[in-house]
Amino acid sequence: MSRKLARELCMKVLFDMHMNNDFDLNRIEYHLEEGSINEKQNEYIYSVLTKTIDNIANIDKIIEDYSRGWKLNRIANVDLAILRLALSEILYMEDIPYKVSINEAVELSKIYCSDESPPFINGILDNYIEKEGLKENE
Repeated sequence: MSRKLARELCMKVLFDMHMNNDFDLNRIEYHLEEGSINEKQNEYIYSVLTKTIDNIANIDKIIEDYSRGWKLNRIANVDLAILRLALSEILYMEDIPYKVSINEAVELSKIYCSDESPPFINGILDNYIEKEGLKENE
């Protein structure tokens, strides 16, 4: 399984957790049956999902702050899962460049979301990067 597929799996797990209001890491096992996972991707999946779950309140606050007045319950559920994943990577996964996280989030939204989602997701993530001064640290 490639990192791209592992990221897609993480988005699906976050979507499932949100829809079931059950942010338990045990839900990962069900989804891991979807494909063969190597050790490196397994490590990524558990790391990013653990960091997302542990920091979901902070991640959700950032999404609300940068979504220009949209409350979380107005954001499409798949969009929310993608934003949570991307922000978790940006905030807590130092080995992943923020440009990769943003690009992958936009690509996932092109596959799973409406036509309005890619610019919406890109805008939130790009505004966060810019306002937090992360572009200066490239």
